[in-house]
Amino acid sequence: HEQKLLRRLDLVNWEASGGNLAEVRALRRYRVGRREDYVQYKALARAGRALARRLRDLGPASAAFRARCAAALLEKLHGLGLVNSRQSLAVCESLSAAAFCRRRLPCLLVKLRMAQNLRHAVTFVEQGHVRVGPEVVTDPALLVPRAVEDFITWVDASRLRQKVLDYNQERDDFDLAA
Repeated sequence: HEQKLLRRLDLVNWEASGGNLAEVRALRRYRVGRREDYVQYKALARAGRALARRLRDLGPASAAFRARCAAALLEKLHGLGLVNSRQSLAVCESLSAAAFCRRRLPCLLVKLRMAQNLRHAVTFVEQGHVRVGPEVVTDPALLVPRAVEDFITWVDASRLRQKVLDYNQERDDFDLAA
């Protein structure tokens, strides 16, 4: 009877784990909920590295074009927060999927000390306690560029915001009446 029940039940889904131990470690470390997101990050990192290699391998006849394109690529990657410096293409050749994972909203919440760990940060985002600019974000897979990083705040009606204001003794009397 038990074998008949177990025949219909798939206890281990090998397609979801992918068989790649490094990938599973990264999914756990950065609390990436969907494997498809991480696969997409790997593809984007691979494309960025390939573009940097192609720019590096251009001949001396196209030095001006190479300099323009390299500066544009470095500016784009630096604006997204994926690389730390705009000095050379060598930093682009070390671009990884982990750089994309570090720019996700929950990781930035931990970095900004709005959450103690990634598990809490993912929960806060999914429950709608966080906004980026004027928009309330409920998707933890949101990649936040450097320009928008300063606009990550709590939602006005969030209980967490009220707790933080109470703790810092900054809560307004008008908020108490509301």
